Amino acid sequence: MARGQQKIQSQQKNAKRLNDKKKQEGHDQKAAAQKALTHVCTVCKAQMPDPKTHKQHFENKHPKLPLPDDLKDV
Repeated sequence: MARGQQKIQSQQKNAKRLNDKKKQEGHDQKAAAQKALTHVCTVCKAQMPDPKTHKQHFENKHPKLPLPDDLKDV
């Protein structure tokens, strides 16, 4: 127990260093949002998160074009 104070100081210093490192990296919200957009409209290249939204988009934005085969069963 002779080095108790040194141990506490070392733990605090390490916690501060890890916290600073985490802040420096940051959280990339754009990358996470981009990863969620998986469905792409074949006409206008707009990106949607799910097939239901993709079908609604296609029906509203491109009503004169025939519905693609992958959206007919949704």
